[in-house]
Amino acid sequence: MNIYTWILIASAVFSWLYAFNVINSSNQFVNSVGMFLYNVTEPVLKPIRRRLPNLGGIDISPIILLVIIFFLRTFLWTTLYPLVA
Repeated sequence: MNIYTWILIASAVFSWLYAFNVINSSNQFVNSVGMFLYNVTEPVLKPIRRRLPNLGGIDISPIILLVIIFFLRTFLWTTLYPLVA
């Protein structure tokens, strides 16, 4: 879950850099990194986006997914760790 959290943050930062033309979108390496991040995060973010109302171009689905991951991690830590330890 920690790795996916960092991938999700990297995807959000990458999308901001791409949207504001900070990075060169015609560079093949940048394009391949962007496609990797999109392919890894989109299957999880798409169902969240479908359930959210239209906020006028603001995408808060990564934030909602991060909150879900943090709650899930806390739940697993408090319920499963005492059973193992």
